[in-house]
Formats: sequence, C-alpha cells, structure tokens
Amino acid sequence: MSTPDKPKLLSSGNPQIPKGDGNEPVQAYISAMPEWKADIGRRIDDIVEQVFPDVRKAVKWNTPLYGKDDGWFLAMYCYKKYVQITFMQGTSLTPVPPVSSKTQGTRYLNIHKDDALDEPQLTDWIKQAIGLPGVKL
Repeated sequence: MSTPDKPKLLSSGNPQIPKGDGNEPVQAYISAMPEWKADIGRRIDDIVEQVFPDVRKAVKWNTPLYGKDDGWFLAMYCYKKYVQITFMQGTSLTPVPPVSSKTQGTRYLNIHKDDALDEPQLTDWIKQAIGLPGVKL
C-alpha cells in the first residue's frame, strides 16, 4: 500500500488542500501545515470546537473555514512566517483584532513562531464572532 503524498505548499507557504466540506479536509490542512504552524492550527481548531461544538467546517481556496448556519465567522491561512486568523466580522469585535484588511468588516490576527497565543482573548473573540451574522463566501 502506498502512502499519500504530502500536500504541496503554495509559494506563500500555505498547504494546497482539495476543496471539501466537514472536519476531514480541515484536519488534512492542519496536518499539512509546515513546522510549528501545525501546532498553532491544532490549537485554533481545538479552541473553536470547545467554544462552539456545532461548528461547520470546510476548506475552500486552500483555506479552512469555520461557520454556522448563516455563514462563516473565522478562517485560517498559513504564510511562510506566520499563521493568520481571519475574523469575518472583526471590526465588530471588542477589542478589534490588531491587523486591518482591505475587505470591509474583516480583521486579522497574525501569529508568528515565537508569539504567545493569547488563548483567553482568542476564545473571547470566537464567542463574540459566533453571535454576529455569518458571512457568505
């Protein structure tokens, strides 16, 4: 029996994962995240599931998405030097996540290798995001 090839990394450092709905493609993405980034990806995924056990998951455009019935509230993307968490309605969160976006309403949190993940703040943002309208993509 042959072992499946490890997914290709895009030039940005993001794993190239086939589009799919559910937990399986998201876990394939997290497993393919290079180096220390996989640990961050697993932790983010765990926190989302703890806060919102009924979370809807998918991978689209090589990006794990987390949502609910009315749309998506969070995404994750892997760059060469950091993992980016996207809050679809980030400008409505308090405090507003630190990195701005060209997309209206969106804010980011970038996590670098030596950054301490502020889990209480991330948990609070996820709780707030779940209470906001989801975004259709």
